[in-house]
Amino acid sequence: MAKKLQLGKERQMAEKTGRFIAFEGIDGSGKSTQIKLLAEKLKEQKLAHYITMEPTDSPIGCLIQQILTGRVKTDNKVVAALFAADRLDHLLNDVNGIKEKVDAGTVVLTDRYYFSSYAYQCVDMPMEQVIALNQQSSEIMRPDLNIFIDIDAGTAMERIMKNRYQVELFEKKSRLERTREGYREAFERMKGIEKIVVIDGTRTVEEVAFKVWEAVQPLL
Repeated sequence: MAKKLQLGKERQMAEKTGRFIAFEGIDGSGKSTQIKLLAEKLKEQKLAHYITMEPTDSPIGCLIQQILTGRVKTDNKVVAALFAADRLDHLLNDVNGIKEKVDAGTVVLTDRYYFSSYAYQCVDMPMEQVIALNQQSSEIMRPDLNIFIDIDAGTAMERIMKNRYQVELFEKKSRLERTREGYREAFERMKGIEKIVVIDGTRTVEEVAFKVWEAVQPLL
C-alpha cells in the first residue's frame, strides 16, 4: 500500500508543470528588485526557478535596447512590432525559452511580458493594434500571474533620476503617467482573461515583497 502511495506521489510530481509569473509596471516601480527577492524566496523553498529579463540578446533585442537608450530613432508602430517579436523569442528560444522551462517544471519570472508593448506604445498607438500584435504570444502561453507594481509618476521619476544615468524613453513625468494609464487600460480590457494582481509600489521594498509572496504562494 505504501509503495502504491509513493508511486502515485511520484506520478503527480512528474505531471506537475512550472509556473510563469510576469512583473509589470512603469520604470522606477521596482520590478527588478522584486523579481530578485521572489527568486530568493523560491530558492529557500527549493523550487526550481529562472529569471529572464527583456529585451533578449537577439538582434531584435539589441535593436530595442538601442531604441530605448535613444541611439536609434523610430516610431511607436515599429517599436511595438519589435517588442512582439522579442516576446516570441522569449517564449520559444531553443536554449532558454519560457515555454520549455515552464513545461519542465520551472518557475519562470520575467520583467514584463505580454503587456510590455502596451506600456511602451499605448502613448500613441491604439490599444486594438497592440492587442493584435501580442495575440500570437498570448495564444502560445499566458502568464499564470501578472503582478502589476503600481506607483505614481512623481515617485517613479525621483527613483529614475536618483539611480540612473540614462532616463531611457521616459524623459518627462507626464510620459510616465501616460504609460501607467496605458497599463490600466490594458488591464481593464483583459479583465477576466489575464490574472492580474495590483500591488502598491510606493510602500517599502519589504512590504511590497511580502505582498508579492502572498500573491504567488497559491500558485506553487
